[in-house]
Amino acid sequence: MTIGFARRAATYKRADLLFTDTERLRSIASKIGHLQVIYAGKAHPQDQGGKEIIKRIFAAKEALRNDIRIAYIEDYGLELGALITSGVDVWLNTPEPPLEASGTSGMKAALNGIPSFSVLDGWWVEGHIEGITGWSIGKDGKRSGQSQDRSEDAASLYEKLENTILPLFYHDRDRFIGVMLHCIALNGSFFNTQRMLQQYVVKAYY
Repeated sequence: MTIGFARRAATYKRADLLFTDTERLRSIASKIGHLQVIYAGKAHPQDQGGKEIIKRIFAAKEALRNDIRIAYIEDYGLELGALITSGVDVWLNTPEPPLEASGTSGMKAALNGIPSFSVLDGWWVEGHIEGITGWSIGKDGKRSGQSQDRSEDAASLYEKLENTILPLFYHDRDRFIGVMLHCIALNGSFFNTQRMLQQYVVKAYY
């Protein structure tokens, strides 16, 4: 199973949340099924925190190299974004709520039949139907922004990956394809440019 994560490298997006417990992740991959992760994204030249996130992903890549394939693709842009949002199996999104403004990459993935596995923030608050259009990470509601929120989200990520998503992908292919189809039928039909322009015209410009 291929997980995709491609967006601007910023600290609040927590691209390294997947590697909070590398031993747990290694165990899940060895017990349930093979796992690989594709990353892409640039940090702002002045964003030292974003650069540190990328360094931590490369460190995890090295630590897990014998067990989980991890690629960080350079020169992330529109063409590469289109390839990733149409070529992976699950779209991962791990922002620190309530800082996610929208999450358009998840909408693009849905149009290609790729389910989201995301924190309930941004567009996913509307687009999420558990086990139908994808899966949630953590809990909804107010966050303190403290370390326990991160640890709770990481625990939720591992639990759902181990007990729900990977078993579905490897052992119940028809149901997994059903989730893919619902992404297109439900999210793809609602989160699109037509809706966006219509709402701008009616609510902002009228």
